[in-house]
Amino acid sequence: MRRGIVWLSMKAIAYCRVSTVAQGEDGVSLEMQRDRIAAWCTGNGYEQEAVFVETMSGGRAANRPELLEAISLTCKVKGVLVVFSLSRLARSVKDTLVIAERLEKAGANLASLSERIDTNSALGKMVFRLLSTLNEFEKDQLSERTTSAMGHLRRTNRRISARIPLGYDLASDGETLVANAAELRVIKSICLRRAQGKSLATIAEQLQDAGVATKAGGRWHASTVRAILERREKLVA
Repeated sequence: MRRGIVWLSMKAIAYCRVSTVAQGEDGVSLEMQRDRIAAWCTGNGYEQEAVFVETMSGGRAANRPELLEAISLTCKVKGVLVVFSLSRLARSVKDTLVIAERLEKAGANLASLSERIDTNSALGKMVFRLLSTLNEFEKDQLSERTTSAMGHLRRTNRRISARIPLGYDLASDGETLVANAAELRVIKSICLRRAQGKSLATIAEQLQDAGVATKAGGRWHASTVRAILERREKLVA
């Protein structure tokens, strides 16, 4: 057996994953996965063309060579990739959806026994569309929460990154930002010049020529000015 692959005959490709050779995580052994997949194939009129075995922790799908080969073969023969559970296939909904989309584009399918999902059926396709919708909803919610949290930290003069923004210094508690009057005047000057129609590059050049120090002590660039203006906009939003 070459790295866990056994060549057989038709269009069902089995993929099994365990974290150790003897026993899988959650008590699900390699033998159990093999037996359940074989029984499903027999019961649904499939014969296994190959069995791929991965002996490693979950990780991203892109870092699992046996999974990648299993997917490629499934796409090539336009068969069905069979797994014991979606948790064996991928560690995230995103990875699962990427795999399912690749299989679908190739005219292949995915079956997960624990969740009783088979994308060869209308119900299976509906489940994956629902997973996709939920995944997008979760990402949108996370983005909203992150934006809200960052906005609150800015409004309450709390530190949000390792870099201290122009206009502030870090207080002794290591978290609170305290106003730096001289730097705030620089920000006011930048806003005024921008309001007068000056370009970002022109403002950076003028500040550089005037010997105004950046927060990090480097040169002024258009991107530096843009970042200051964008932060200012977020503060007043």
